[in-house]
Amino acid sequence: MPIYDFQCSECGHRADVLRKISDPALTACPVCGKDSFAKQVSAAGFQLKGSGWYATDFKGGSASSTSVSKPAEATAAPACGSGNCGHSH
Repeated sequence: MPIYDFQCSECGHRADVLRKISDPALTACPVCGKDSFAKQVSAAGFQLKGSGWYATDFKGGSASSTSVSKPAEATAAPACGSGNCGHSH
């Protein structure tokens, strides 16, 4: 279940609320009781790290038996001003 940030526009109360996506809208502020409690836009509460969170964290079996393809490594472009970047200086 996702955690949502809520804030009351009347009293300023803020809260992180664990809710199902299918739950009805939450509008009543738990502090002042007014219908001004609204979901805020915020950053995601998780980070993807490493070679793949799905393959290493949620799949059954050992990590060594899991085949995960790695993206091709990007090559660095020559720095502008070196004469090799392709721009006319």
